[in-house]
Amino acid sequence: QVQLVESGGGLVQPGGSLRLSCAATGSIFSINAGAWYRQAPGNQRDLVATITSLDITNYADSVKGRFTISRDTAKNTVFLQMNNLKPEDTAVYYCTADYLGKDWRTHQGWGQGTQVTVSS
Repeated sequence: QVQLVESGGGLVQPGGSLRLSCAATGSIFSINAGAWYRQAPGNQRDLVATITSLDITNYADSVKGRFTISRDTAKNTVFLQMNNLKPEDTAVYYCTADYLGKDWRTHQGWGQGTQVTVSS
């Protein structure tokens, strides 16, 4: 059973940084592409950043220049480096990834979510 396990969330002051990780556990060949979403209370889940199998990245306007998405193919992990955090970045962050399973088929999975709170 493959799972995407997120870590790295927490409480940080405005202007601070956090690094979120999304690691695939279980037996897979590779993570091909990934993305991070976030959902604040009462809001819909919004796309934050994406990365393709060619490492092409894209960002929501609200996080451009502050957040960086990356992936480590050896560790089957997708990262989200978040700098200069603002209170409006407070949300539950979810990762999703397309991965190649041991059945030689592409699957999509979601992480369980990790809370990020930006507050003084």
